[in-house]
Amino acid sequence: MARYSIFSLLSNALTGNRNWARVWRSPEPKPAYDVIIVGGGGHGLATAYYLAKEHGITNVAVLEKGWLGSGNIGRNTTIVRSNYLLPPNAHFYEHSMKLWEGLSQDLNYNVMFSSRGVLNLAHTPGQMDSYARRGNAMRLHGIDAELLDNREVAKFVPGLDTSRKARFPVEGGLLQPRGGTARHDAVVWGYAYGADSRGVDIIENCEVTGFLREGGAVTGVETSRGTIRAGKVGVAVAGSSSVVLAKAGLRDLPIESHVLQAFVSEPLKPLIDTVVTFGAGHLYISQSDKGGLVFGGDLDGYNSYAQRGNLPIIKHVAAEALAMFPNLARLRLVRHWGGVMDMSMDGSPIICKGPVEGLYINAGWCYGGFKATPASGWCFASTIANDRAHALNAAFTLERFCQGRVIDERGAGPQPRLH
Repeated sequence: MARYSIFSLLSNALTGNRNWARVWRSPEPKPAYDVIIVGGGGHGLATAYYLAKEHGITNVAVLEKGWLGSGNIGRNTTIVRSNYLLPPNAHFYEHSMKLWEGLSQDLNYNVMFSSRGVLNLAHTPGQMDSYARRGNAMRLHGIDAELLDNREVAKFVPGLDTSRKARFPVEGGLLQPRGGTARHDAVVWGYAYGADSRGVDIIENCEVTGFLREGGAVTGVETSRGTIRAGKVGVAVAGSSSVVLAKAGLRDLPIESHVLQAFVSEPLKPLIDTVVTFGAGHLYISQSDKGGLVFGGDLDGYNSYAQRGNLPIIKHVAAEALAMFPNLARLRLVRHWGGVMDMSMDGSPIICKGPVEGLYINAGWCYGGFKATPASGWCFASTIANDRAHALNAAFTLERFCQGRVIDERGAGPQPRLH
């Protein structure tokens, strides 16, 4: 399945990659398409790919205001899991997990998916009871789950402080063995390669500045590269959802945008061969193939569209990392960054037809955007192609917030702060 032989890789490396073939084209935008996808991140590219692959809709343009990988798809901690409690999320994310497991073969592009396991630590008997409930629910949904005690956790993560003298003693944890990580830039490149090879136009440096409306329906977009018409327009722009959708007249969306920071340390010898989440606070940590520790924590406590971090969160997350792994005390940070999260009010996504004809919405991903990439694109493509929600995303409507049908997934992760 490799696109290049070892000799080709060496030849290109020695010549400064002068003859390296582009993975996707760089076309000029056409005057009109059947479908326009606003947002060239993972969800937008996955949507275009599945529109072409699953539904035969290839006259599609993906419009990205910057370059591919400049948004949240390149600003995350690469964790993949489906350990959710409530049925809508459990079924949706498990579908995503199954797509992840075959994604490299499907795209003919190595996304470096690593099924190394995801362990949620419990620090009180009450947390253990909660994890037992979630684990039983997962198993009823056909999702793998194992409840570990303190000794089993110590054996699974030898570098973790599991002693009774720890600042936050570990009672046990909930393990999803099939969870893990994937390489975020490889995911965006793989979906771009797959969509482009099926005829989709990927147009970078093309910012949407407005929406065309005729007879109350959306019929296209105004962009920094001119007017482009389409029968259907899907919006998948993560933390910029409120800004972009306001241009279509939607100004009261039940989402907030917050900065979420992530960090990479200097490389070190193998220490953590799984993904560990700190249940008494908010820390998630794993080790990359290059040896650096990749970790993150809580949101900044204010609304923002800035892709940058700040010192208080750095100190907070570092303190949590040291509480669990004291042997990291002398480790140096190499870099950190911020991604803009569109936090829905119940912690679950929005994938649906919009309230305006011809407009489709993919938003509200909170902390779950990266792991949802394949299923998000798959379901959004189905919704656009068939003009109705698939069963997997039928519950993720915009209307649920005014109908009292929220999907409050507090059992599977932290939630946005309501203001």
